[in-house]
Amino acid sequence: MSPAAEEYPPPPIPERLSAKALREALPSCRACDLWEPATQAVMGEGAAHARVMLVGEQPGDREDREGHPFVGPAGRVLAEGLEKAGIAREDVYISNVVKHFRYKLRGKRRIHQTPDRWHVSACLPWLEAELTVVEPQALVLLGATAGQALLGSWLRIGRDRGQPLDSALADLVTVTTHPSAILRQRDETERAQAMEGFVADLEGVAAWITSH
Repeated sequence: MSPAAEEYPPPPIPERLSAKALREALPSCRACDLWEPATQAVMGEGAAHARVMLVGEQPGDREDREGHPFVGPAGRVLAEGLEKAGIAREDVYISNVVKHFRYKLRGKRRIHQTPDRWHVSACLPWLEAELTVVEPQALVLLGATAGQALLGSWLRIGRDRGQPLDSALADLVTVTTHPSAILRQRDETERAQAMEGFVADLEGVAAWITSH
């Protein structure tokens, strides 16, 4: 059950928005309960006014420890996908809907847990502020958590992926699978097929950027 909103303070979004101001304010956020077990909050990173912004679900174990988005196994898949699609990673801005790692302990291992809806709602103002600062032309939502957080519960990855979606968030808004879903495929053949689909979705974004 979601706690009452009044149990937690609103996120301390700075009045004057900039990447630097957001990065400095984020560590003091107590808008939900995820800050306490996490090592640190992880803000998005990338080109200041990137034409392409990619948004995932939340930091993973490596991201939580290192303080940077998409530096773990899913980050390697994302980097490979961007490279194959002809999109330079240094030209994009990469972030997550939720800024703290939600996990459960299994022995000494920290196992990813999907954030609850109220975690997403509590953290969404940070992402909205990042969108205001970056002003991307193309917004790529990685996975259902990011897609539904910004577009609504109607979104379905299998049905909607790779298509331009109706949204005022950017000139092009599209959704694709989260890179971690590729890693979860059962065997090498299925992973290769999933990667092929992921790259095809990103190639569509690259083609759109080239033509605009």
